[in-house]
Amino acid sequence: MRRMEFKMERPGLLQVGQKITVTEGLLPSNYYYTIDPSLAMSANIPFRNRLHSKEGIVADIVENARGFYVTAEFDEPEVE
Repeated sequence: MRRMEFKMERPGLLQVGQKITVTEGLLPSNYYYTIDPSLAMSANIPFRNRLHSKEGIVADIVENARGFYVTAEFDEPEVE
């Protein structure tokens, strides 16, 4: 199971256990992923660590001093 973290700007947009779909964005040297419809965004991901699954499950939602963070699990091997 691959786990990926996303930044969410407001609470209550997603629930633990919820099925999600992601959209891939392309930068000059990285990919980034957005939980549809624009609910949360990943950090920049190097080309070699590209996410191949487009569907996942919300595993955890944490609030800290910097905001709300969503951890999602995808059915593919963990990236080292």
